[in-house]
Amino acid sequence: MNKYLKIIYCVAICLAVGYLSSNVTQSSITTWYPEIKKPSFNPPNWVFAPVWTMLFILMGIAAGMVWNKLETNKELVKKGLLFFTAQLLLNALWSYLFFGLNNILLALIEIILLWLIIYETYHVFKQIDKRASYLLIPYLAWVGFATILTGSIFWLNR
Repeated sequence: MNKYLKIIYCVAICLAVGYLSSNVTQSSITTWYPEIKKPSFNPPNWVFAPVWTMLFILMGIAAGMVWNKLETNKELVKKGLLFFTAQLLLNALWSYLFFGLNNILLALIEIILLWLIIYETYHVFKQIDKRASYLLIPYLAWVGFATILTGSIFWLNR
């Protein structure tokens, strides 16, 4: 597979995971979510879809760039893509825990783990392709913000 197809494939997978996660979110956005207390810095609902779409695209590009280095550093690339897959699955799990189960505490614990796995992914990607790792910085920042937001929502609704 050529290098551009690998990137397109990774972007498509990330967007598909985002789409599937949004299906869980949609049911709670009009029912449970409006009823819970949120901090003053909670963004309006319309912000989340474009931000996550951009982040999934950047994540996919980064993963594709790393995949393209498979022949030059097989073991490290495998490790990086394993961490990438783990964080992608954890990303989807957060939506299920928070919006599907309405379990804010479990979602808070999980998002902390998610941030740590994203950081490890960034660290491994940086050893393979610095440009790919830089594409994960907005994702790290957003999930850091989402962690603070989830913690605040937990605190306000305990």
